[in-house]
Amino acid sequence: MKKLLLVLLTTVVLPTFAKTITATSWLVADGEGKLLQSENIEEVRPIASISKLMTVMVVLDADQNPHTDLIGVSREQRIMMALVKSDNNSAKLLCDYYPGGKTACVTAMNAKAQQLGMTHTHFIEATGLSVFNVSTAGELVKLVTEASKYKPIVDAAASPIVKIRMKRRWLILYNTNPVIGKRHNFIVSKTGYIHASGGCIVMMLDTDVGRRIVVVLGSKNTHTRIPEAEFIAEAY
Repeated sequence: MKKLLLVLLTTVVLPTFAKTITATSWLVADGEGKLLQSENIEEVRPIASISKLMTVMVVLDADQNPHTDLIGVSREQRIMMALVKSDNNSAKLLCDYYPGGKTACVTAMNAKAQQLGMTHTHFIEATGLSVFNVSTAGELVKLVTEASKYKPIVDAAASPIVKIRMKRRWLILYNTNPVIGKRHNFIVSKTGYIHASGGCIVMMLDTDVGRRIVVVLGSKNTHTRIPEAEFIAEAY
């Protein structure tokens, strides 16, 4: 009887890994981009606000004045708002005030994707609210690696909170990744969520076993994406 009970308990207890990951598509790579473990990394999926990394990169590539006012807030501050708080209006304004406007900005986003070898990645707007902003987990490794070369993106990934002065008041922004400032050294971090994408996050971070790049797409919700990403980073 004891042996039978032991067998039954053994068969119903799932491995911790299987119970932890709800994401449809995910991967972990080392700091050089070498794949360590993955699932469904070639599936083309909406990437939601992960799009803002590309928006910010092309804006920075354009080398515009960081202190130019974009409706009450400087371009430099709009970049932080788009990255830290994932502010959609800031991302839109950054693209609207790009040389040549929104059309030129989105064209630059797609051109940079192609330049990075992201052949299945496509953008139609700056925020990620569109279901037609798509990529694959595999290609997002290239996006994260490129993003790590931009100081404002690295600064945002190290900022749990940002304070911005707006006329007579302070705007306090909390990072959409609540782990920042508490655990790990983050080099890149960007969350995303729309209904079609599920919970998403891309990260480059330092762990006890070395630098890791983690991509999670299609997690169950905004509450599961970060624990799953942390688990993946620490498991490999």
